[in-house]
Amino acid sequence: MYALIRELYPICRSISGEGVRQSLAIIGRHVPLQITELPTGTEVLDWVVPNEWNIRGAWIQRLSGERVIDFARSNLHVLNYSTPVRCRISHAELEPHLHSLPQHPEWIPYRTSYYAEDWGFCLSQHQRDALTDPEYEICIDSTLQPGHLTYAECVVPGRSSDEIVLTTHICHPSLCNDNLSGIAVVTALLEELLRQAAGSPPFCTLRVLFVPGTIGSIAWLAQNRQRAQRIRHGLSLVCLGDASPFTYKRTLHGERDIDRVLAHALRASGLPHQVIDYSGSSYVLWAGAPGVYTLSARYTPYWRVDDPTAACVTKGHDGFVQIRVMKPGPVKVSFDVSAGTAASAVAGGSSYCLQPPAAPAS
Repeated sequence: MYALIRELYPICRSISGEGVRQSLAIIGRHVPLQITELPTGTEVLDWVVPNEWNIRGAWIQRLSGERVIDFARSNLHVLNYSTPVRCRISHAELEPHLHSLPQHPEWIPYRTSYYAEDWGFCLSQHQRDALTDPEYEICIDSTLQPGHLTYAECVVPGRSSDEIVLTTHICHPSLCNDNLSGIAVVTALLEELLRQAAGSPPFCTLRVLFVPGTIGSIAWLAQNRQRAQRIRHGLSLVCLGDASPFTYKRTLHGERDIDRVLAHALRASGLPHQVIDYSGSSYVLWAGAPGVYTLSARYTPYWRVDDPTAACVTKGHDGFVQIRVMKPGPVKVSFDVSAGTAASAVAGGSSYCLQPPAAPAS
């Protein structure tokens, strides 16, 4: 597994592009993969396959020619899915396109802009503080144009047509825990299950999906609506490489067979672990002024804000999440799939603004 991670680590992956194809080719040396490519513009449920992104290099350099930030040193240095740019730029103009973590001054953050065209650089806070020149030369040598979305699957045939599905996401660049660890574990598991199945097939058919995050799963479901009806259980394997105890997040229902099986397996393992309830994703937006803000995420009725007197969530004209802020300050926005929000969504409930929002924020 470590050898596979070492080979995959240098590759710059994203939700599309040659990095994904190269990574799947390497995985395909270990297990047989069926590759699917969907052209840009293909409708997948209520999403659309985006343009394909590829990158050759990127840098920020002083006018003297010294490169202070270089994609060749770390592929985390570029905002993933950045549009191409090459120009001489003032420090003031460059600053809004820089991403760092002041609370972790030595870390390079991982940032993406899959569905909103933008460009940017990610760097440590120490590197950012060292950018004191009035002007810089910058370059992001990338392409964002019609192409394909690529994903792969491998099947271990069982005695039953009922399926258990394992997924792992393949869209992150040089990040070992998230999610080269998941890729390596799934690949090793597949190798062993295929070996065992040659002599004694499992009862259920096992299908393993290597997919870009979110859009990849949606694309597979859109292409396999009938097959999806045979899925009895599913697991997503992510972040398996750190020192934390194993964590299993229950299904939305919380009492499915898969919940009971995983809880039992973890107890029987004797290893440190925790079993937690299902929860959605959350983001904190710092709104400097009242107005309308856009979150680069598709709108569904499951988006919520913690304080409806401060903000509310609506659907923007472009289909993304629109946050109408009445009170400046931190706004916590959550993707909350629960029994309550599901009932509200089906009934047509939504978050309403308690007062008209101010003019759109700049």
